[in-house]
Amino acid sequence: MSDELALSTVEREAGIVRCDACPVLCRIRPGRAGACDRYANEAGKLVRVDPLVLLAKPDLARVAFIEGSDAWRGELGKGEGAFVTGIGATTTYPDYKPAPFIVSSKPEGADMVTVVTEGIFSYCGVKVKIDTDRYLGPEQATVRVAGEAVGHVTTAEYGSQMLSLGGVHHLTGGSKKEGVVTCASLLALCNREAVELAIDGGARVVVQADKPPVVNGVPEERMRVGCGSAAIGMFAPQWKDHVDEVIVVDDHITGVLTEHQGGRFLDMKPTGIRVRGRKSTPGRYFQVAAPGLGWGGTELADPLQIIEKIDGKQAWPGLRLLMVSTTGEHAAWFELDHQLKPQPGDMPAAVRKVVERIAENCEPALSTVLFMAGAGGSLRAGVTENPVRLTHSVRESLTKVTLGGVPAYVWPGGGITLMVDVAKMPEKSFGYVPTPALVAPIEFTLRADDYAALGGYASRAVTLEDVLARHRVRLDETNQ
Repeated sequence: MSDELALSTVEREAGIVRCDACPVLCRIRPGRAGACDRYANEAGKLVRVDPLVLLAKPDLARVAFIEGSDAWRGELGKGEGAFVTGIGATTTYPDYKPAPFIVSSKPEGADMVTVVTEGIFSYCGVKVKIDTDRYLGPEQATVRVAGEAVGHVTTAEYGSQMLSLGGVHHLTGGSKKEGVVTCASLLALCNREAVELAIDGGARVVVQADKPPVVNGVPEERMRVGCGSAAIGMFAPQWKDHVDEVIVVDDHITGVLTEHQGGRFLDMKPTGIRVRGRKSTPGRYFQVAAPGLGWGGTELADPLQIIEKIDGKQAWPGLRLLMVSTTGEHAAWFELDHQLKPQPGDMPAAVRKVVERIAENCEPALSTVLFMAGAGGSLRAGVTENPVRLTHSVRESLTKVTLGGVPAYVWPGGGITLMVDVAKMPEKSFGYVPTPALVAPIEFTLRADDYAALGGYASRAVTLEDVLARHRVRLDETNQ
């Protein structure tokens, strides 16, 4: 051991232990935990604070650890009643160590191996999907927490605003405070906690995995049924005979019923009502108003502002006009007077029913947090002495990658770049190290003969019963 790593005589006599689970290399006094709160000094021995987490498999025997004792309720049968996750497993740092758990099993007669570890991810972040029509901010705008840049706004998708947070440049490429705030924000989001984000030139939004987003203090309720044009197409037959014109206000694509193919196919009479914006195809308009927190994700509080003109050669007094948003949250009924000016009125029950159907077809608004990372050298070296073979095995679908027992999506291309929905993982799956970096569970499962072929540490394989006998564990059944 180098002089830098070695404990002094005074430290050894004081019972201090060195933690080598990450590059920080904490010196931990008896009864205390390290900087990450995941490792502690217990009577002069370095221990993992949290238990190793097992996932109960459906339709098999259930087991449960009794806190404060070594007793178990239930039976494991043949040792196939649970899946060993990387939560609480410890890391492979300093990279060349084999994974802490290489577990053999025999499901349905097939010899399998699961390589289990906790990965230290410096190259990681989250992609956040926020179901809302509200304007959060311009693309490429900086997203901040406590004033520090932690990410940016990326492209909007259908009914959702998207954020990209974290990444190595925010974790390590800025100031120390930026890295610390970024790491803390990622940790909270991945552990399904609420985080308030401020977007430059835009909104403040509170995000929590699998919970409705809160935009400028207002909780979102619905995700849009579709764009304005799609809403016209879906509900045109239900509006026919009850309205003369429908305008579905939308920041992206506003729909006008009688111009739209949906109205044309139903032989609806043109009304001469023209809306602002850039016409795309018949009945479809772009840029009818600036984005904002009003009707259909626009800045509008009064939907009549998007009407550019009403052609007296086509319109008529008494013309019935419905204006509605893409979520049904905003809806107004108008009739044209003798000067062909829209006057508000009571919405007929048949029309109200269709507005309510728009709302019924909107899914609940949620925030989705996807952890994304590159599984680099330390993880792969913990599986095999020749790490590129693991990459090839994953690419060829011989090895299944999971995080906390949840299947990960592995991106095409080089390396093992993966993504997983944190809401499906057990609670408190993620930790951190002050380098700063996130710590996440990861498991590689493959056939025993394939593991041997890629040069894995097959001689270190143990059974589930061995794990139970030697380690403090906790069973998680929440995701079954």
